[in-house]
Amino acid sequence: MLKYCFARDKIILTENATLHPMDLAVIRGYGIFDFFRVSNSKPLFLDHYLDRFINSAEATYLGLALSREELSQVILELIDKNDMITGGFRMILTGGLSENHFSPGKGSLFIFAEELFLPSEEKYSKGIKLLGLEHVRPLAKIKTTNYAYPVWHSKIWKEAGAEDVLYHQDGMISESSRSNFYIIKDGKLITPSKQILEGITRHHILELADMKEIRDLGMEEALQADEAFITSTTKVLLPVVQIDNHKIGTGKPGPISLDLLRKFRNLENELVS
Repeated sequence: MLKYCFARDKIILTENATLHPMDLAVIRGYGIFDFFRVSNSKPLFLDHYLDRFINSAEATYLGLALSREELSQVILELIDKNDMITGGFRMILTGGLSENHFSPGKGSLFIFAEELFLPSEEKYSKGIKLLGLEHVRPLAKIKTTNYAYPVWHSKIWKEAGAEDVLYHQDGMISESSRSNFYIIKDGKLITPSKQILEGITRHHILELADMKEIRDLGMEEALQADEAFITSTTKVLLPVVQIDNHKIGTGKPGPISLDLLRKFRNLENELVS
């Protein structure tokens, strides 16, 4: 964490940020968050992230004390006070204190400035493995703070040499634990349409793709793909070369995946130049 954050309705030292232990975020795992990156002291795609954060607050019945404009101003002030060139921001809205310890209360808003650690260049150049897992994330369209299951399961996929999991149910793929999933087949990008968080990076990757389909995607179809990859704010675009024990395509990052990664990085550079 960097030196300054937003907590208790003002900008304070990060070390002084506190949360009541009976907040629903603690006792029920109820709350929302979002995360975006900063490059060259500029927040990337901030409007999109604020849209999702505000929509998540409304969908979870949590009151957001700051307006969109006030959120933007706080973020810009934190960039300045932290002398931030690159990094990330984590916005959190907790479930709040509840009279019955169950119904949503008045949540606490936190905005933390953080250092950012992207995957190693080796993962981009050689690709990663995903471990298939029968599961659908609860409230998939909302970016909630409830990651108990993947946090618990992460020890298993790491022992299997995987970067993450690939959620599927009844043979149909949804997403990874913190990323959207795609395949390339015969030059066309295909990505699931249901039971997913509609990622901000996903939005821009779809705009950059020449041919694409947003539809149901089966596991068997994915295993026969020419290429595959995942996207997220903190991973950008990571090629997937193996799912469980199945090699995807040639077993190396594919040309369309790498071209989309190049185009997305160019888009980011244009925004901060």
